[in-house]
Formats: sequence, C-alpha cells, structure tokens
Amino acid sequence: MGDSPHFLRGCLFKNPSLPSHILIPLLTNSLSRALSIFPPLAGRFVTDSEGYIFITSNDAGVDFIHATAFELSVTDLLSPIDVPHYFKELFPNHWKINYDAHFSPIMSVQVTELADGVFVGCAVSHAAVDGTSLWNFFNTFAEVTRGVRNVSRGPDFRRENILVSNAVLQLPEGEIKVTFNYEEPLRERIFSFSYDSIQKLKARVNQRSLSENDSGYCVFEISSFQCLCALVWRAVTRARKLPETKTTTFRMAVNIRHRIEPKLSDSYFGNAIQGIASRAVVGDVLLKDLRWCSEQLNNNVKAHDNATIQRELEDWERDPKCFALGNKDGATIQMGSSPRFPMYENDFGWGKPVAVRSGGANKFDGKMSAFPGREGGGAVDLEVVLAPETMSGIENDPEFLFYVSS
Repeated sequence: MGDSPHFLRGCLFKNPSLPSHILIPLLTNSLSRALSIFPPLAGRFVTDSEGYIFITSNDAGVDFIHATAFELSVTDLLSPIDVPHYFKELFPNHWKINYDAHFSPIMSVQVTELADGVFVGCAVSHAAVDGTSLWNFFNTFAEVTRGVRNVSRGPDFRRENILVSNAVLQLPEGEIKVTFNYEEPLRERIFSFSYDSIQKLKARVNQRSLSENDSGYCVFEISSFQCLCALVWRAVTRARKLPETKTTTFRMAVNIRHRIEPKLSDSYFGNAIQGIASRAVVGDVLLKDLRWCSEQLNNNVKAHDNATIQRELEDWERDPKCFALGNKDGATIQMGSSPRFPMYENDFGWGKPVAVRSGGANKFDGKMSAFPGREGGGAVDLEVVLAPETMSGIENDPEFLFYVSS
C-alpha cells in the first residue's frame, strides 16, 4: 500500500514593489490570521488507539519559508516551451506524503522573491483538503493580506454527511511510499485553449450527438470540458502507439459536493472528490470518432449520482485502502484539478497572478491538471505531464494542435 505526496499549488505575481522587510512580516501576519479561520490546517494528524485518523486542531502551526531567487525573472519561468525545472524549487516539501502530517505540518507555505516578481507556493496534505478547499484557503489568505475584514467565503466544517466513515484504514508496517516512480524521465508543458477554440471543439462533437425533443429544441449536450478531455484521450493514446486490443483508461477527479444528498456547500472543508474511470480499447478510441470518446466520458459523469457515490463509499468501507496514483499499465491518463477553480481570484494587494503552477510532486506519465485561462471567459490551460516520446507525439498531432491556441 502506498500514499501520495502533498498537494502543491502556487501563484506567480509581478513585483509587488514592497521591500522584504515589509513584505515578509505582512505575509506571515496575514497567514496567521487566515489560519485562525482555517484552524485544521495548523493542526496535525492523529491516529487513535482504535486506528481512526483525524485532525487535531492543536495550533501546532505551519511552515513558512522565505526564499530568494533574484537570478530568475517572470519571463525565465514562463517563456520556455516546457515548464522549467525551477518551479520545483519554488515549493516546499516536495516529497512529503500525506501520512507525514502526523509529525510535521499539514501545510507549508513558501514565498520566493524573484528579480521582478514573487511566487507564493503552498504544499498541503491531500488527505486534509481537495482543490476546492485549498483555493478557498488560498483566496482567503490573499483577502486577509489585502486588508479585507470580512472574507468572502469562510470554511464549512460540518460533518453530517455520508462521507464520514467508521471504517479503519489499516496502514502497512514499515516505510510508506508513493505508488509511482517519481524518477522516471518526463516532460511537462502547458497547452492553452481559448474560449473560441473550445467552442469550435464543442460544436464539432455535438453536431452529431444532439438529441431533440418533440419541439425540436436541443435537450442534451456534451460539455466543453468533456470534449476537451476526449481530445486529449485520443491524442495521448495515438502518441503512445499502444496495441489496438489494449484497454486504455481516462480517470478524472470529480467534485461531489452537489452530487450527494443532501448537498454540501461550496465551502465544505475537506475532501469531497471521487474518481470516475472511463475505459475503452485502444482501437475504439482511435478508430471511432471524437464524438464517441466524448460520449463515453459524458455517460460516466452523468451516471455518477448520489446512488453511485453511496455504492462506492460502501465498497471502500468493505475494503479500505489508499487511492493508488500512477500509470502502471502505460495506458492511463489521470485528469485532476478544474478550470472552475478560482485560481486567479487571489489578489494579495498587487494584482492577480500572471500564472498558476503546480510543484514536482504527483507527477507521472499521463498526469494532467486543468486550470482556468488567466483571462477567464471559458479559456482552459492544461498542464500535461508525459513521457518524452509521448509528448513529442501530441506536439505533432494535427487533430490536437488544431485546437491549441498559440
């Protein structure tokens, strides 16, 4: 059994024009105040005598790291084709795993001053929060720094829901490790898709998959994001040159706050995500059209309702285990994050970020993360991590490149 590394996200800002002796005390003070609103993040994991793991809000604190990299500029970080390795140095605690939060901070924050900017990076145990909760905290941290007295969205700590389990997760004796090889050679790129490009893709997919009711109006449409995921599924599968009879899997993380009954609030603090796996043989993914691939994803997402969630929770309680990250069969894609997250809505007082990035943890062949485009309006940035030869394949894939924005 393995565990996964901490969840790493950060924002790159243009120079705030504040000297270090003002900037750093400002951020440490506002971080402390933000943690008073989110006290579990300043706590620790505890395993009791019966094996239950919980967070004790003991105010043990978080790590705050101040670093400088004046040799790096914003342009240095954003201009290369591949995401530069420098970003790994802008995050704390790359290889800490979730279990480590028993004896080290659940969250760490690193502020790195650059030649003409600042990077604020956050590492947090994914066992404590999902993306929705992390960005809720990050944006609160920014609001407090900016001087907002009444934050726009505080956390909801209520636990009267079906996600609360009495099952005991049996951890193995000895060292707990990640479930994938983090030393494998990889390339990482950001591919941007404009709103117009995504609408063209969506129109192509839906022109033959629209169902009409008796009045002649469309009542069914595959979403933009599902169309984009199908495009990626086909391109990566083509580039991997897999046998036509091999099964390929597209996994996506889905927020279930509004899928369970009773529904949870958007500010529910914790983890409220499940994975949805769509499987198909390589021959079908490549030989059938993009509409067919989109429909496989759409059907599985639509089917993931309260009953399905309840069934998966019951299955897990019968056999509790950690979710295994990775791509052991060489034919898996894992899509995480969401273009709906308010990643660019954090203004610390010197404007919105110029870019959002993730750290070096949780990176393996086939790992994707979806971010909103900086200008909003329905644009999407995909962080794509692939084996070098597979990345070269999608960089020369006409169908994929047709929708990538320059």
